[in-house]
Amino acid sequence: MDVLAITTGQDLIHIIEKGRCSVFTRFYTSYFQKLLLASDRYVKDIYVAEEVVQDVFLKIWEQPHRVLAVKSIKSYLYKAVVNASINHLNRQKNIDEHHLKLVAELPDDCVNDLEEENEIILLVRREIEMLPVQCKKIFKLSRFEHLKYKEIAVQLGISEKTVENHIGHALKTLRNRFMTDKQLNLKGKSFLFN
Repeated sequence: MDVLAITTGQDLIHIIEKGRCSVFTRFYTSYFQKLLLASDRYVKDIYVAEEVVQDVFLKIWEQPHRVLAVKSIKSYLYKAVVNASINHLNRQKNIDEHHLKLVAELPDDCVNDLEEENEIILLVRREIEMLPVQCKKIFKLSRFEHLKYKEIAVQLGISEKTVENHIGHALKTLRNRFMTDKQLNLKGKSFLFN
């Protein structure tokens, strides 16, 4: 079927119900760039615009009955993309306003605590980066991705004992560095070793 023949919601539903993915993909491709530009006029971010357009097509594919009464699919697509773009902006505006309100209400001691905590995290991460390559990789999988020793062993194709040895080595090395570095205080230790 020629994608130009898809002019109504009924035409599109027929394609979806018949499971004609290749026709739907050609239909999607034929409109994508134009709809992307329409969305980008509102959201001013090409990546967000891509998500908006993809989401509109995904909703049609998953719930084709939405377009049952549509007489002009082209008009429907443009309106759906513009509405989705405006909805995105409204959601973003609400989130931004909420964040600004939270920041305005944040007491000074919280700001100081947050800054101190971030400094400690940066120091700890700097120290982790200085570990040997394999040791560092295993330590990050354990502490930052929260994988169990067995999961790390499977992922890296090594034994659990090897994982345990690397974690032990990393902790010992980092503890020694903390003992000799005055910047890495007890808060840094509790961040890392708990």
